[in-house]
Amino acid sequence: MIATGVPGPRAAFRHPRSLRGPIRRARSPRGLIRRVLLIPFVAARRAQVGGQAVIEGVMMRGTDHWSLAVRKPDETIALHDWPLVSWMKRYPVLKLPILRGVTALVESLAIGVRAISISANESLGEEERDLSKKEIGVTLFVSLVLAVTLFFLAPLGLTGLFRHALGTGIRFWLVEGLVRVTIFVIYLLIVTRIPDLRRVFEYHGAEHMSIHALEHGDVLTPEACKKYRTLHLRCGTSFLLIVMVVSILVFALVRWPVWYLLILSRVILIPLIAGVSYEIVKVAGRHEDSRFVRIVMAPGLALQWMTTKQPDTAQLEVALAALEKIIELEPQDRPPVKGVEVMA
Repeated sequence: MIATGVPGPRAAFRHPRSLRGPIRRARSPRGLIRRVLLIPFVAARRAQVGGQAVIEGVMMRGTDHWSLAVRKPDETIALHDWPLVSWMKRYPVLKLPILRGVTALVESLAIGVRAISISANESLGEEERDLSKKEIGVTLFVSLVLAVTLFFLAPLGLTGLFRHALGTGIRFWLVEGLVRVTIFVIYLLIVTRIPDLRRVFEYHGAEHMSIHALEHGDVLTPEACKKYRTLHLRCGTSFLLIVMVVSILVFALVRWPVWYLLILSRVILIPLIAGVSYEIVKVAGRHEDSRFVRIVMAPGLALQWMTTKQPDTAQLEVALAALEKIIELEPQDRPPVKGVEVMA
């Protein structure tokens, strides 16, 4: 792990030199023509970088490393990085469709828990303390139990109250799905109204805007990032909404077994649902310019209006610091790692 102090305001981060050429050459007529011809390729450029907003900071993840930048009380930026050895590299079978989605989700949750813990200490100026594997495991277990109860078992129980009116066919599954989505949206509405969390959502917006700048081959400065949206197709918010929709289709196939198998199905089928949802996001992320993809993903993007807010310059500087560290460790002109999709 590396920890450094990075100056806060007025820090400017630029794209690697190999990616700045087309932008500089665009000033001449020949350069302008070349830039026009390069637009389809620049727009379609896939950066294998994702991230997560944390307390007063941003975590960025590549394929082999992850970084964390946090704004400290003295206005400097604490910057850390760690190596990342994905389970998919250790066990190639986990690269198979569906399995890779579940693996990526678990890894992201584990990294996210560590990042939030470290950022909480850094933002308060306290001594950094990394969580043990046991602490991470317990935190993930409790979080997953709460999520399964709130978003899968509760909708089943509430819809079950009207079983005699709905029957056990398609109407039941549709109503259960609508209840699940409604609970999810209400949950987001409540969470986004908590004043102390607003800055986290601003950092979420900064994370997306900086990744947009990278994917479009732009210079990595706060000023350049400000022209991009806070929404991103590969966002975890969109992923969670897709999970809600896919669960309707998967649970419809279960039909109506005995009550204990019905309840059990809401738990054991979650990995399958998460894996299918991951594949959908993976395809959508690679076809961002498709009108069909944008129509299908529109509800997820709409929800991001709640979970992302417009950041200020200082917050963009933090996001860019974390992103620059990943670019330094994983040059973007290298061949992409196959079978890996990182959530933005």
